Amino acid sequence: MSTQARIIVLQMKFPSLKRSKPAAKPSAAETATSAPISNFRKQTTEAASLILLLVGVILVTILIKSYLVQPYIVDGQSMEPTLSDHDRLLVDKLPRTFGRIDGRAYIPKRGDIIIFNQSNLPGYTGSKQLIKRVIGLPGDQIVIKDDTLSIYNQADPKGFDPDFTLNYHPSTTSVMGSTDTLLGSNQVFVLGDNRNNSEDSRYFGAVNLNQIVGKLSFRIFPISKAQHF
Repeated sequence: MSTQARIIVLQMKFPSLKRSKPAAKPSAAETATSAPISNFRKQTTEAASLILLLVGVILVTILIKSYLVQPYIVDGQSMEPTLSDHDRLLVDKLPRTFGRIDGRAYIPKRGDIIIFNQSNLPGYTGSKQLIKRVIGLPGDQIVIKDDTLSIYNQADPKGFDPDFTLNYHPSTTSVMGSTDTLLGSNQVFVLGDNRNNSEDSRYFGAVNLNQIVGKLSFRIFPISKAQHF
């Protein structure tokens, strides 16, 4: 075999090795571009989380105020001496909510203080929320005559005055006005504790059960007069 032939064989058996090129490093422009994109995604995620949190808080607040409990501020003197102007209250809506769920109207107890919607009030357009004390219950006959309040029903056919039998203290036991009202199965009769300075059932008649918003549960302010009802 000639020298030329051997050289060719060696070249065929032992091909030359090529060095692999190192991976190209990202340019400064690519590095500078990726950082803002990453920060933008992080900021977008945080903003979305904050928005969802705020929406959740708003929805929970609406649900609580609509169906569980709601704060109120007393406006006026019709419930003195029990409640005063600007007292801060918490009204319990849970009994009414349960009543709507099971299809039965919420009937408060005699002596409860309730919030209710009332329309056709003198000098006021639309409906207004009032706070009064429940005096008469469904089926009662309410008689106010000669400044005296009397309630007649099957349990008390001879009549009684709740101002003397229940644990509350109106401004006076003398009840102005004149009425003889038989309450229906879905009605209550309400009076303000400030009997001589209150627009109540003596003026606008009985309150339907579906008008009731809730029952007074707590007075939270003034702190010195905080009380559970």
